[in-house]
Amino acid sequence: MSRLGDLGARLYRGEVGVDFVGRRKVWYGVSVLITILAFAGLMVRGLHMGVEFEGGAVFTTPATNVSVEEARHVAEEASGSQALVQTLGDDGSMRIQVSGLDTEQSNATREAIAEELGIPTDSLNAEVIGPSWGNQIANKAWQGLGIFLVLVVIYLAIAFEWRMALAALIALIHDLTITVGVYALVGFEVTPGTVIGLLTILGYSLYDTVVVFDGLKEQTRHFNRQTRFTYAELANRSLNGTLVRSINTSVVALLPVGALLFIGGGLLGGGMLNDIALSLFVGLTAGAYSSIVIATPLVADFKMREAEVKAQDKRVLAKRVKRAEGGDEDLQEEQEAAGASAPADESVEPAGDDEPAAVGAPAPRGPRRQPAARSRGRGRPSGKRR
Repeated sequence: MSRLGDLGARLYRGEVGVDFVGRRKVWYGVSVLITILAFAGLMVRGLHMGVEFEGGAVFTTPATNVSVEEARHVAEEASGSQALVQTLGDDGSMRIQVSGLDTEQSNATREAIAEELGIPTDSLNAEVIGPSWGNQIANKAWQGLGIFLVLVVIYLAIAFEWRMALAALIALIHDLTITVGVYALVGFEVTPGTVIGLLTILGYSLYDTVVVFDGLKEQTRHFNRQTRFTYAELANRSLNGTLVRSINTSVVALLPVGALLFIGGGLLGGGMLNDIALSLFVGLTAGAYSSIVIATPLVADFKMREAEVKAQDKRVLAKRVKRAEGGDEDLQEEQEAAGASAPADESVEPAGDDEPAAVGAPAPRGPRRQPAARSRGRGRPSGKRR
């Protein structure tokens, strides 16, 4: 068995673990800091919206010896707006994108760019995009996002409970905020491909969160029937049990997306493919982080505020103190009570003094009674034969 597989098995059995729930305030602080940076980027730099949302013109040049920096300078001087220049191949052709231009401004900018670059005006292709189309796309995207979040909350509330639905919603908003903040800080252009990527990462983040919640539900199903673990400890055990699976899923998902981003976009000039890959890469990373250190700790926080859970945790802690003082007699009484109350497939396994029992393991069988000694006469009455 590989080291990673052995680690996963040990995490699942509870032999080792990371105290995610116990250190939840640290993770909350990290998330708050990242969110503040994201909002700061949005307030200071803002999002660089593409021509599909703000309107503008896209010019495609033929093969030329002009560098990207020179073409950007010429386009900005001619239009008076910020320009985005990308190479389209090895022959030197380029795509010059300028936002906020109408038809008349586009024609004037086209002539100026052609003159400065030394190419015929007819060979410089121009495409004008109106802002109304971008507004329709943006409105549809917001509608789709709102409907998606509502359906997610309803599904999780039915399949699990409202606390898990609320925690999943907070984790999704957390992932969106980080992704949008990275776009603002880096200065990447927001295109329809970016919107597609954002909607995609919501589905992935939700999938990873549901996997973790399913393990939490199974681990805490008979929480009130045992006195070995508090709710926070059971939540942490379930999270560690699915930790390696979450990491493996995230790595496998990030590898092809990273190839699209760094190889397809960086070396081949992927265009819209690059926009989709960037949002996917940032969103998948944020989703893996939030499903592990945000969603489950939030559920534990919500549950530990309930009176029933508080009372059970007090009983667990009191039993733990009594067990440490009373020795094996209290432990034997607890094992007998757990074996009598727990169902056949969800019993509690006893453990030694230094190792807690594993929740969900089969209950031990008590010592077998020795059969009563039979008489040598095998049930015949004593006495002399007649």
